[in-house]
Parts: sequence; C-alpha cells; structure tokens
Amino acid sequence: LGFFDPLGMLDDADQDRFDRLRYVEIKHGRIAQLAFLGQIVTRAGIHLDGNIDYAGHSFDSYPNGLAAINGPDAISGEGLG
Repeated sequence: LGFFDPLGMLDDADQDRFDRLRYVEIKHGRIAQLAFLGQIVTRAGIHLDGNIDYAGHSFDSYPNGLAAINGPDAISGEGLG
C-alpha cells in the first residue's frame, strides 16, 4: 500500500529513513500536545508551587502567555537567554 508522500521527498529513502522520520514526527506531536495542555492549565490559573528562581519569585508571580515575555511583569531578559 505504501505511504503518503505527495511531494516526493522520500523517493530515494529506504525503510530505515522512513521509520526515523515517523518516530520524530510522533515525538514532536507529543511535545506539541504537552505544550498546548500546559497553556490550557496555566490559563485556568493553575500554577506550580514553589519558586521559579533563587531570588524567590514564585511561578504565579508572572503572567500567562505572551505577557510573560512582553509586559510590565515579564520575565527578565536574563531568564529567557
């Protein structure tokens, strides 16, 4: 039956290459699902307990979403590096 490759990018690939690409695609899909779930959970107001750094800032002291990077209460530039 074969596999779906409409652009012909795997015309010269063997089964091992195809299996590796399938594995990587599944792995990235799972990471994306966890990232989405993390967004939903934090948007619902559920944060981890404890401090995010040694200065004593807690996880819920920072805003959700893009406001955590750009905004008045954003994470400092040193923490994003």
